[in-house]
Amino acid sequence: MSNQAPNEARVIPLRPAAAPGPVPARTDAPARAPQLRPRPVLAPRQAQPAPAPAPAPAPASKEPLWRDLVGDVLRRERLAQERTLKDVADAARISMPYLSELERGRKEASSEVLAAAARALGLGLTDLLSLAQDELTRIAQVRPGRSRATSAPRYDGMCLAA
Repeated sequence: MSNQAPNEARVIPLRPAAAPGPVPARTDAPARAPQLRPRPVLAPRQAQPAPAPAPAPAPASKEPLWRDLVGDVLRRERLAQERTLKDVADAARISMPYLSELERGRKEASSEVLAAAARALGLGLTDLLSLAQDELTRIAQVRPGRSRATSAPRYDGMCLAA
């Protein structure tokens, strides 16, 4: 007795049969090629002048992403300490490619990963976030545009409204 599977393939039709009924007997005669209808000849298109391009809008300066700011701080601190990606990644217990993606702003890191990377650089999580906030403040002052500081005087106090 053989445990080998039969040498036949099961065919699954892609389209349902037109109507249930008797299956036509298979013939060994070659199939005839379908006759093709001639393609109609189309008249050439009239050339129309292209519409004038709309004036390009002024490039809007994009808001910096938090992950870009944090990544910049991580890279700046690592390079200031003259440490390699591998060294910092090993100390933080994260992979070197992941740390590289964090520094380039390609990944959003969890607070645990950010804290581990900061500790590996001798910083606390608050230090890392404070440096990122300082960077954001510096960028906001350089960029022209609307800001809340220009519309109203800044108060360093608490305001309660009833």
